[in-house]
Amino acid sequence: MSSEREKQANQRFQEAFAAQMVGEYDRAVELYTESLALHPTAEAYTFLGWTYHFQGKIEEAIEECKRAIEIDPEFGNPYNDIGVYLIDLDRHDEAIPWLERAMTAKRYEPRHFPYYNLGRVYLSKGLINRARELFQKSLAIEPRYTLAREALESVRRMVN
Repeated sequence: MSSEREKQANQRFQEAFAAQMVGEYDRAVELYTESLALHPTAEAYTFLGWTYHFQGKIEEAIEECKRAIEIDPEFGNPYNDIGVYLIDLDRHDEAIPWLERAMTAKRYEPRHFPYYNLGRVYLSKGLINRARELFQKSLAIEPRYTLAREALESVRRMVN
């Protein structure tokens, strides 16, 4: 049975997510922060980071994801998110180890994301064959992933 604090934290988390989804980022930050004060979780830190990302606060987003990793190193989302944030900052080489770690995290559902994102890194470096392999792996995991399919088609056009 979860404690009352955990229940309250989860309620704030759900409210924060709802606020985030409708673009109420300041409110989402407030609610995620309240949730974390009640009961810190890797998910709440990761989603707080995601909200900071939407606000353009990329360095803060990275720091929140690092806090998530401290709480649960097996949760894959913050590794992938850090990789994406570093790509956004045009720090592709720094993104590589984070994305590779996301690929092997034990607790991670959208496992196709880091393959696609690492493919983006290698494509930016001109390593087309490696990028193609990663886009293909992303699609093998999630055949309906449109971004990976489009990236693979783009690579095919480049080499033909």
